[in-house]
Amino acid sequence: MIRLTALILLLVTSNWSFAQTDYRMPDSALAALVDAPMQPSATVSPDKRRVATLEWRWVLPLAEVARDELKLAGVRIDPVTFSRSRSRTFDSIVIHDLQTGQKKPVAGLPAGARIASPSWSSDSRHLAFTIEQDGARTLWVYDAESGKARQLSDASLNGVLTATPYSWMPDGSALIANVAVNHGKPLPEPGMEAVSPVIQESDPTTRAPVRTFQDLLETPADEKKFAFLATGQLARISLDGKLKELGEPGLISRFDASPDTRYLLVEQVRRPFSYAVPFGRFPLLSEVWSADGSSVTQIADLPLAEDIPKGFDSVRTGRRSIQWRTDVPATLVFAEAQDGGDMSADVEFHDRIYSLAAPFDAEPAELIATERRYAGIQWGHEALAMYYEWRFSDRMLRVWAFEPDDPGAEPVLFNERSYNDAYNDPGTPITTVNRFGKSVIQTADGDTIMLAGQGASPEGNIPFLDRFDVGSGEKERLWQSEAPYFESVISVLDDSGERLLTRREARDEQPNFFVRDLAEDSLTQVSEFEHPHPQLTGISKELIKYIRDDGVDLSGTLYLPPGYEKGDDPVPVLMWAYPLEYRDQSVAGQVRDSPYEFNRISFWGPLAYLALGYAVFDDPKMPIVGVGDEQPNDNFRQQLVSSAQAAIDVLVERGVADPERIAIGGHSYGAFMVANLLAHSDLFAAGIARSGAYNRSLTPFGFQGEERDFWEAQDVYETVSPFFHAEKIDEPILMIHGMEDNNSGTFPMQSERMFDALRGLGSEARLVMLPFESHGYRARESLMHMLWEQQEWLSRFLSEVE
Repeated sequence: MIRLTALILLLVTSNWSFAQTDYRMPDSALAALVDAPMQPSATVSPDKRRVATLEWRWVLPLAEVARDELKLAGVRIDPVTFSRSRSRTFDSIVIHDLQTGQKKPVAGLPAGARIASPSWSSDSRHLAFTIEQDGARTLWVYDAESGKARQLSDASLNGVLTATPYSWMPDGSALIANVAVNHGKPLPEPGMEAVSPVIQESDPTTRAPVRTFQDLLETPADEKKFAFLATGQLARISLDGKLKELGEPGLISRFDASPDTRYLLVEQVRRPFSYAVPFGRFPLLSEVWSADGSSVTQIADLPLAEDIPKGFDSVRTGRRSIQWRTDVPATLVFAEAQDGGDMSADVEFHDRIYSLAAPFDAEPAELIATERRYAGIQWGHEALAMYYEWRFSDRMLRVWAFEPDDPGAEPVLFNERSYNDAYNDPGTPITTVNRFGKSVIQTADGDTIMLAGQGASPEGNIPFLDRFDVGSGEKERLWQSEAPYFESVISVLDDSGERLLTRREARDEQPNFFVRDLAEDSLTQVSEFEHPHPQLTGISKELIKYIRDDGVDLSGTLYLPPGYEKGDDPVPVLMWAYPLEYRDQSVAGQVRDSPYEFNRISFWGPLAYLALGYAVFDDPKMPIVGVGDEQPNDNFRQQLVSSAQAAIDVLVERGVADPERIAIGGHSYGAFMVANLLAHSDLFAAGIARSGAYNRSLTPFGFQGEERDFWEAQDVYETVSPFFHAEKIDEPILMIHGMEDNNSGTFPMQSERMFDALRGLGSEARLVMLPFESHGYRARESLMHMLWEQQEWLSRFLSEVE
């Protein structure tokens, strides 16, 4: 509240030029969407008998968003609860029993509790979660048999480095938790005697190209606060509430029990800290502890990683991605770069993957070698696992099936495609819990698996479930969604793939959970979530396909306001988009949504303005394609304008839009798009740009999908930066930005400097800076005001909608 009062005084007493300094309310139809319930989350018990649904809120009171938070080492921390600030929390839990059909709210929760991090035990007898209350975050469990919840320990947990501050033992007998050892103690506040120059010095023998990170450490005082808040003590907490400390306190960033429960993999952040990168690149010690907390062996001791080479697929050197094999008792697996961490290096293999079994005293054995960058393994059993490798330069992804216990066996290529190619995505393996209580790929007859996916196609997404024989490559379609519904697989409830838990929805039917029995051809509804905005039904939605002038296929979803009939006069249109980069023209225009999905009208996107009579063209594709030696951004402006022109042309041809009354909007990189379109075309009557970046010289070591630095591609950085072309923006632009934006590259200064340029050039612009807001706005007051600003802007420049 001190921060909030100080800011109000600043706004009132400053001599800055503001149109107004108070929060405004939008039309009641828009305001109702801010207060509408969110779609509940769900988690399924490992035995597939129960589903926990959790209601949550995105929207918070301004006073809550204004709570003190510290910005340290790349994270924002609540210094009272020793947790990440503004994390998602839940208000209630309801347990749905899929056998009996009963549903019951979890009893025994304190009033006003903030629930977070729900997780079932492997035996499905308990659901653990944390509750934040009275300035502490404590561990609770729900007993599936009694139907009641209870606090397991009054120890306050530490979620600064480990967003989920606990984990189950694989057998479900106990939990390992990270306890906040300094909770309740005063935060170190160094006095004037601690003030000193902050000095950094480069090493001329080493290049250290780092992206534009936010919320970094800046002073020795920051270092002390970070260490104070991040220090935790691992402890084993049994189901009867007994707590046993394990090892010594430290900056615990990860902990994971071996499948046989005999060991713990523990990772700790070490000094020296950095003022240039977030804590994920600080020195990292990885050790194996015994179950009682004694150190068994050191696996890796990585130095500070400020000098990772350029590239999205470049990595730090040394042992990384350390994990347990989930299909055997106690074997670690880790990767080591063979290219100095530089994916641009010309080497035969970029990574080698090793395994090391207990008691961890032998030399690691090579498991696989990857021609591209290693991206993880999904374990099945001793004779089946799947590993992933990728490369950013061509956006290619490979998935291989291999036998982890037979290094001599040749891997089988399961899938190779551009990761942008949604049409050829085979789906994700269905998982189950094995004898160790760990998640593994569900298999039958050794190497037969099931795959569930969204089923992207030119007609839209058609979710599916397939049976796939890894050995023969034969595939069988078990089920797929059928129009006019959009239904996707949440969980497979049996070994045969005949009983499915699905989420089913239609244009005017709120998503709900169902049990689908393929053998009985039956469908049983599990949840009964209410329609969040029943006042907005009957909206026309159509997937429209069209072609850009260079032959690239495009698509977008056209929404027409309630009551609009074919042949009616054109209406004002709000177009909302986000450009994406591709290396393959054939996948750039793929359809990635469905005409049968629920018409969720959110306050966040453009669809809210359907309630005021506007048509909305949502997500018209704006692909930026680079083929061969050309990088996507080499022709960014031309492709962007061509995509926008094609979108406008198809709307005008249909008689829906008046070309003089179309606005363009976007958030983040979408805001960057808006400013570029207003600068380099005369296609739009106005623009709305939220939380954007406009001067790419302020992100000199890359942005979005651009890997080249400013000094390699100055012409590209200048060409795509609307700040350098502000004099060409002759349409009105509304810019909205959170004052505490934490997204890499979108500093609040980006909008402030862009507005200064436009104001200085005499352009029509409006800048709205939202107090306390980050990259995504949370306060009810902020969201209401955002909607009001957008409403007024559209009304003013697209004319009043009757």
